Formats: sequence, C-alpha cells, structure tokens
Amino acid sequence: MMRTVTVVGASLAGLHAARGLRDQGYDGRLVIVGEERHRPYDRPPLSKEFLTATGEPDGGLGKLALTDPEDEAELDAEWLLGVRADRLDPASGAVGLADGRTLRTDGVVIATGAAPRTLRATALPGVHTLRTLDDARRLRAELRAAAARVVVIGAGFIGAEVASSCAALGLDVTVVEAAPLPLVPQLGERMAQACASLHAAHGVSLLCGTGVATLRGTDRVTGVELADGRVLPADVVVVGVGVRPVTGWLEGSGLALDDGVLCDEGCATALPGVVAVGDVARLARPGTGGTVRAEHWTSAAEQGAVAARNLLAGATVEPFGALPYFWSDQYGARIQFAGRREPGDTVRIAEGDSDKDAAGGFLAVYERDAIPTAVLAVNRPKPFTRLRRELARGPRLAVR
Repeated sequence: MMRTVTVVGASLAGLHAARGLRDQGYDGRLVIVGEERHRPYDRPPLSKEFLTATGEPDGGLGKLALTDPEDEAELDAEWLLGVRADRLDPASGAVGLADGRTLRTDGVVIATGAAPRTLRATALPGVHTLRTLDDARRLRAELRAAAARVVVIGAGFIGAEVASSCAALGLDVTVVEAAPLPLVPQLGERMAQACASLHAAHGVSLLCGTGVATLRGTDRVTGVELADGRVLPADVVVVGVGVRPVTGWLEGSGLALDDGVLCDEGCATALPGVVAVGDVARLARPGTGGTVRAEHWTSAAEQGAVAARNLLAGATVEPFGALPYFWSDQYGARIQFAGRREPGDTVRIAEGDSDKDAAGGFLAVYERDAIPTAVLAVNRPKPFTRLRRELARGPRLAVR
C-alpha cells in the first residue's frame, strides 16, 4: 500500500506519470518536485516559434503550459518547485532536497530528464545552451538586441531548429558539426544528406567535419575558433552538442546507472518502488540484449502511464512497446520519423525526390529483408501517418 508517491522532475514525463497514477486509481499523497520554478511546460516550441514570435513574451508560461487550474485540481498534487533533489535513499524511503528537507515516500518516479552538454567558456556572455524556458528567454532577448551573426555548434535537431529560427529572423547563421554529416546515426547517410540540404537551401552555412578549438572573447563572445584554424565571427553562439541524463543525485542510491537509469522493459528499476521515465530512463529491449534511452517528446509522454501501472502493481505487468517516433520543424519543413532503423537497412523513396529537392518534400521507407522497419517524411504528413500506423501494427505488414 503506497501512501505517498514522489515524482522527481516536474517535466512532461513526470506530469504524465502523475496523471497515470491518478488515472489508475491511486488516491494517496502525490508530491511533484521540480528544479525549475515553473509548472510543467512544452519544450519543443522553445527552439522554434518561441524564438521567432513577435512581441514580448509574458512572464508566465502562456501557450507552453501543460496544465491549467482544472487539471491541477484533478491531479491533487503537492508541488515543490524551484528546488533540486540531491539524494535518494530507497532503504529508508527518503528523497533528500537541496534545501535540506527530506521527503518520506513509498514510491518514486524518476523524471529528472537531461541537461545540455557544454563546451569550455560556455559561461562567456553571448554563449547559450537551450533546454529550459529561462534559457529560451535569454537567447530570444540576445537575438533581438545583440545579434547579427550567429554560430550554432551542433547540427542535431535542436541545433538545426535554432539555426532555422535565427535564419527566419534575418540573421547570418553558420552551423558547425564535428561529424562528416549530421544525423547519420538516426537517419542513415543518404537521408541525413537530404535533410542537411535544407540548411543551404535557406542561406545557412553548414560546416561539417571539424570541431571547435575554443571560443574567443573576453567580456563577451566574439568568435568561434575551429579545430582546423578557421575563425568564425559571432555575436551569439548557441551550443547544441547533445545532452546528458541527470543522474548525479542518484549516485550511492543502489540504482544501476549507465548513461541513464537502467530499467526493465516496463520502466521499473531493480529497486522496489522506483521507476524512471523520459530522457533519464534507459529501458531494456527484450530479445536484443540491448537498452535504449529515447530523448523524444512522444516517449516521455507515453512512458508515464506504463511506469505508473507497474509502480502500483509492484512488478512489471505491462511493457513499454510504443513505436519510436520523433519530429522536427526546420525552415518551414516538417521532418517526421517513426520506427527502428538499423545499420544496413535499405531506403526506398515512395514519394517525391530527396536528391533533387528535399524542401519540396518526400517519403522514404526503410526496409530490412524487404520488411519495412521505419519511415521518414519531409512535408508528407498524411502518408506518413498511415505508414506509421501500419508499422505500429506489426513488422510484417507491407508498406507501399
């Protein structure tokens, strides 16, 4: 019998886990701890329309809010915001907070997400990472007040979206990517090249195959020195070189940590009464011997109900088996991907021409032994949705 459940992380994943607990009949004490001072909000717009919107954003969450007063009344949770959890002691059922308080709890949902990786001199004025609403507000203000030349370090989805937003603001934008081509692990070389072509099509320079040696400047950033010796002048630098799961506070807890919190296929850890969801959770993939940690909105939203059910049951009675899905909005194009692509999968273009005009849109199907494994679309939302549903029903359905 769980009298108290504590959700550590007032995130999308944490919110959905809390909702899942209530939806499945849990009527005990529910505590939600969040390091940020904000209630849960939607992060995807931060790199896109939030940066490009006209006018000044108000001090609240506005359209980003994931809850309203009615939702919060139904949730009936205690919100402890603006405070970080710094200790988990499962043996005594305690979550320690950085302000010295200790929460006694019977169940724990770990939803602390991930934090941006940084470079040396990241603290130099004019250098930004983008993860939180406060990050986005600072970056938005500088793009309008101080920027003519922007260098984005990292051409992953966040970097590409920020570059797209800066280009829409009329700024001079250069994207630096250490890999020979961005997004190859996710999309494969051919499709990664097609998506990368969107940068040049919209006047953004993409420099691949070179890293960053240092950031230049004293009172604020003035340039980016590359490993090959080139120097890129910059008024604003945005660092988007990936994230790391927030697990430092769990060291010494007895949990298995390996680039995330290790869980079974149902988000349950090896410790009774402890589950993990969202960017911080690394789930087992039955039948493969591997694990996977998904840094996408859909996974964060969908894992909550599964984790809540297994937490209340005291065992894994339901696996998390949703088909991986993510999307990205860049330069007016919507990129959507669903499925599990593996190295060696072949690609068939079902619609459009990815080689000649990626911005015009295309639909690509990944296949292994003639069986569809994943689908990628640029500006093809209707056929993508149909194929995504077919993939979710089973791997042996013919996708045409």
